[in-house]
Amino acid sequence: MHDLDNWFSEVDAVRGDIIALNQALVRIPSVNTGAMPTGNETEVCEYVQRWLAEDGIDSEILESAPGRGNLIARLEGRSGNAGLMFMSHTDVVPVEDEGKWRFPPFSATIADERIFGRGASDCKGLLTAQLMAMRLLKRSGVALEDSLLLASGADEEHGGRYGFGWLAEHHPERITAPFAVNEGGGTPIQSPSGLTYVLGVGEKGRLQVEINVKGSSAHASMPWLGTNALYRLRQVLHQIEGYEPERDTSGSVFEYLSNFAIEDKPSPENIDHIIAELEPHNPRFASMLRALSRMTLTPTMVSGGIKSNSVPESIRLTCDVRTLPHQDEGYVAQQLEQVLEAIPEIEFEIDYMAVPNSSPYETDLARSIRSATSRVLGRGDIQWVPAISNGFTDSRFTRQLGVTTYGFTGSHPDDDPQLNHVHGTDESVGIKSLVSGTKIMLCLALDLLRSNRDRPAGIGNN
Repeated sequence: MHDLDNWFSEVDAVRGDIIALNQALVRIPSVNTGAMPTGNETEVCEYVQRWLAEDGIDSEILESAPGRGNLIARLEGRSGNAGLMFMSHTDVVPVEDEGKWRFPPFSATIADERIFGRGASDCKGLLTAQLMAMRLLKRSGVALEDSLLLASGADEEHGGRYGFGWLAEHHPERITAPFAVNEGGGTPIQSPSGLTYVLGVGEKGRLQVEINVKGSSAHASMPWLGTNALYRLRQVLHQIEGYEPERDTSGSVFEYLSNFAIEDKPSPENIDHIIAELEPHNPRFASMLRALSRMTLTPTMVSGGIKSNSVPESIRLTCDVRTLPHQDEGYVAQQLEQVLEAIPEIEFEIDYMAVPNSSPYETDLARSIRSATSRVLGRGDIQWVPAISNGFTDSRFTRQLGVTTYGFTGSHPDDDPQLNHVHGTDESVGIKSLVSGTKIMLCLALDLLRSNRDRPAGIGNN
């Protein structure tokens, strides 16, 4: 029987294979622009299907539309019941300006112990770790009590309509298990009390707001004969920029601030002061607290006007809104009415794309993640903070199916998460994080899917 040290040695022995797999996935440009046809996720699924078949692992590709493939693989356990699901997605966001990249964005170039490329971190790094863990389990011939699922969806970057959203509606039985591990957490943060990991237990809601700014047209040579909607847009932007959202400290993360040597009990009245004091020496955590203590309203796109010599009579401003768990569509509408009340000829529409969601924190999966991370890193001093994410992931679909789902990628504390540059120029993933992530995913499967008497020594205690 393997003990954990033997398992870790096997992961270290396939380090080159881990790197090669991540590179191969990155080199398939599965870019999701949001406008059909897009994504090309089926090509990634077909590559993964062939890769899994090399070890006799069965998988299927479920297409929600041509080219929009979703991959489902399974290692069967004795009971026939699913016990754990590995989740990820295969689509990536577009590259805005390739000329700004250090290396071509789909080259998967290795430098500074990192793999550079669009999707290297989001989310093909997690998929790499989960696939390698599944392969090692299969090769070992280890007997599982319950089954391990692996589901990698399309379209996460544009809302999941062709991915996990479609799977949840049409094939819920394929993505149902007691527990699931996805992106959306697992970021290491250095704190005065030592190494701290953020476990993603939930997510803020996401809405898209379209603000229609009206004016009246005229020839641009006589602009006084019309009302330029762009000037009213300036007023709208000024009001949004000055918007002060309600502060809220009811989230779970605020119960753990003592881990960061913050003595004051956080409240809506003092949270900004706490953030200001924290920001100079821990800017990433300060930014997270800012996001989780308020709704955000962010202008992102503008369209309007019909000709360069005509005064525009209509401008459309798109805004991204992220809400806290208790802030529903009615709350957002009320806030918008207050922001825009003094500006004439304004209308807005709200598209609720993702509702706030969460899973309970004290579960067997949380215990297993804590235990596995401690063993993989060889550290017994890790602090844990449950938090909701400021962004949304496919986890919201599985949580609706009753699946306890956490965001945890297993990043290595020696890798600076700021170097991941997710959605940005020079996106990359640390090779140390790919290796540690593989080990953690392997530990989770061994702990949660085998009977107590067959678990390797050293895991399951916390």
